[in-house]
Amino acid sequence: MLRSVVVGFDGSAESRAAAEWAAREAERRFLPLKLVHAWEAVPEPIALASLLGGETQQQWEERIPREAAEGLRLRHSGLNVTVEQVPGRPAEVLTQAAKDAELLVLGSRGMSGIGGFLVGSVGQAVVARAEQPVILVRAGERAADGHATDPSAIPAAAALSGPVVLGLDTDSPDDTLLAFAFEAAARHVTPLRVVHVWNLPPYFAYGVPADPELDAVLGKQDAATLAEVLHRWKEKYPAVEVVAESRSGSPAIELADASREASLVVVGRRVRRSPLGAHIGPVTHAVLHHAAAPVAVISHD
Repeated sequence: MLRSVVVGFDGSAESRAAAEWAAREAERRFLPLKLVHAWEAVPEPIALASLLGGETQQQWEERIPREAAEGLRLRHSGLNVTVEQVPGRPAEVLTQAAKDAELLVLGSRGMSGIGGFLVGSVGQAVVARAEQPVILVRAGERAADGHATDPSAIPAAAALSGPVVLGLDTDSPDDTLLAFAFEAAARHVTPLRVVHVWNLPPYFAYGVPADPELDAVLGKQDAATLAEVLHRWKEKYPAVEVVAESRSGSPAIELADASREASLVVVGRRVRRSPLGAHIGPVTHAVLHHAAAPVAVISHD
């Protein structure tokens, strides 16, 4: 079965920006694009009210996604765009839709004054449960080519011209995560910047004077480990320019800083099948909220 690029669409500026980003990605992957609109039925007393009748709700549900799809077809000629309207809770509908998708794209609001996202409860729930790649795209993003909006005045998501940034844990590097990042960089002909952040020595937390020589030794060891992890991937993708960075500090802070010049930030989410429910992880959670570029969350065992 041919997979598709799926975007969660509810008519908001956030979902329109996500749809535009998803359309460009679908073109690059030679895949169809599917707009999924999840809707919850309005209780009968409200549906019968004069200001919000059942007919009004139905017209909105059918018209808005249909018009969005028509606009995407005009701007991306040749792209196969379909609309699917599914009754149910948005988080559940989108998580289910992600199972048959190459990737799922969602929109999030940008936080004024802070270069990051405002990830709602639906987005967080989907990211925590979906086992396919999930991309978070914020509304109002200025495209990297200098255009503020697309021809239909929909806020443009950043075009992939900056490097792809990968946050990597060298203690347990996952092939799924590495493959996604390398393929993204290769597909968009852009450098891959791999960032690994190692923990500071214990004395840092207790206020003991720093040992520059020890820091230097630890830094060299970590850089060597990172180079070893990336060696076979660089051989597999010789056309991808790889910049490996090993540094001490906070992974979330370093990745958020690296995102300012990135076109895409790639982070992992370890799948934990626990009675306590799905879990995003503290670093990925922080990156989702503070990255200044679209974020791809890749689940892995």
